[in-house]
Amino acid sequence: MTRQKSIRVLLMDGERPLKLLLERDLTERRPTVIAVQSGEEARELANRQLDTSRLDFQVPGVGRVETRNRQRGGDGSDMVVLDSQDGEVPPLDSPAAVAASYLDSVDAEFLTRPLKASDVGALVREAKQRQQQAPEPVTLTVRTASGHPFVVYSPKMVELMAIVDRVAAGSASILIQGQTGTGKTLIAREIHASSPRAEESFVAINCSAFQEQLLESEVFGHEKGSFTGAIAAKPGLFEVAHKGTLFLDEVGDMSSAMQAKLLQVLDDGELRRVGGTKNRKVDVRVIAASNKNLKEEVKAKRFREDLLFRLNVIQLRVPRLSERREDIPPLIAHFLERFRLPGQPRKSISPEATQLLMSYNWPGNVRELANAVEGLILLAPGEIIRAEDLPPNLRPAVVLNLGDSDTPLPMSEIERLHIITTMRFTEGKKAPAARLLGIDVKTLSNKIKNYKIEL
Repeated sequence: MTRQKSIRVLLMDGERPLKLLLERDLTERRPTVIAVQSGEEARELANRQLDTSRLDFQVPGVGRVETRNRQRGGDGSDMVVLDSQDGEVPPLDSPAAVAASYLDSVDAEFLTRPLKASDVGALVREAKQRQQQAPEPVTLTVRTASGHPFVVYSPKMVELMAIVDRVAAGSASILIQGQTGTGKTLIAREIHASSPRAEESFVAINCSAFQEQLLESEVFGHEKGSFTGAIAAKPGLFEVAHKGTLFLDEVGDMSSAMQAKLLQVLDDGELRRVGGTKNRKVDVRVIAASNKNLKEEVKAKRFREDLLFRLNVIQLRVPRLSERREDIPPLIAHFLERFRLPGQPRKSISPEATQLLMSYNWPGNVRELANAVEGLILLAPGEIIRAEDLPPNLRPAVVLNLGDSDTPLPMSEIERLHIITTMRFTEGKKAPAARLLGIDVKTLSNKIKNYKIEL
């Protein structure tokens, strides 16, 4: 039987008498209550004991904190309770509220003073319920083996990168499948950078960017005088990548003749330049990628089946961004820093804007997200990117279904339907739903109870 984890409650600016009262009154699955007097103390304690997930924000009393979500060091399930000294929940766009919105993995909540044990107890019970239902959090990793930062957060990407680490050690051909903009080139770079060939060249070419004759010359090289304009001999990318890795992006766009020549090189380890008569030995690991379904291309007689078998020794599939939406907040944080101009103040993003970006389908995947964030850095007027700063296609209107009847509904029913719509939008998470509705979590919980809304 798996031992249940204890719940630890961190009180920001908690007072010792309050801490003792909470420890005494929270009888159901009595948690460990940790009170801190300053933001610096909270940060130091979080580094040692709590599983923290926070962005780079200037939080009053805490200072600037770095983006990281570490694996749990112990067996605790953590919750952060931030109490407001003036009795008001901080504004939605305040730095503290924005930072807290990213503490989902540790159940961050704002409560106003006077802080009641019953309020915290309700949060502890919710944390217990989520603990039983939710999988273990994963680690946010910024891979830099290739020198190109690669954010890995969602379970699907963690699993994919674990496979990348295993296959990097060999020399077998690899086929990477995935939509445009998912990061296939970054995956190929990571494989090379983590392999025994890392000290040698990584050479990449997009096969869809060249006409057939030019692509053949680029990949296999040519001899002097082999065609008009060939004023000197030129080694191809296979020769340039000797002992290293050659990445053939969009390999599905190769002509039949190019496919046949590529298959021969993969089978024999030798090539012949365009217009040449001499075979040249090459030792190259080939990584190919395509946004097409190559099995369907084989059925349509547009791709050679034998070449697919030769490339597809190991197949990796990069999931669409819409399949790993939990990657969106850390990717936003990464791009906000990456595209920040020298001397430009750091920008943050509001919870509402983040929710809208997470609900968007992202047909262009990570590349489209990167472009959107770069544009927002330049165009958003303030230091906090708000929902109204997003372009129209990224902030679709939420349609409230009031039924087909022309009879006006009571205000209570409109409020009930609006809460249901908002809770669906936030996938059942109360904290972001409360922020979108402009109320605190306690009020939202009471309304959910009163309206008998089932989550």
